[in-house]
Amino acid sequence: QVQLVESGGGLVQAGGSLRLSCAASGRTFTSYRMGWFRQASGKEREFVSSIIWRGGRTYYADSVKGRFTISRDTRNTVYLQMNSLKPEDTAVYYCAASQYDYGPGSSLYDYWGQGTQVTVSS
Repeated sequence: QVQLVESGGGLVQAGGSLRLSCAASGRTFTSYRMGWFRQASGKEREFVSSIIWRGGRTYYADSVKGRFTISRDTRNTVYLQMNSLKPEDTAVYYCAASQYDYGPGSSLYDYWGQGTQVTVSS
């Protein structure tokens, strides 16, 4: 029913920055929360950040707090500004959206994007 379209991934040097974006399709789309997850090779998917649409409250994993910033526009797009990138940030980043409150940091979302590769060179 809903398609999430991601962009902004790429290759950067350690200490550099990237800005990811994710847009949800649908004229009647509504969501409670949108977020970002990542999965490094050989690792489990992990929570990165999420934002509540009404009010804009944000949540961050400890590993990215102070370096990453999540934000949204007024309708259907969420952004992830990633600064001071480290090699440990290398992963496929996934956008997700949920209609209901599954809890901050939860990996239970209703819709998922296709993923975009972020590679940070040391």
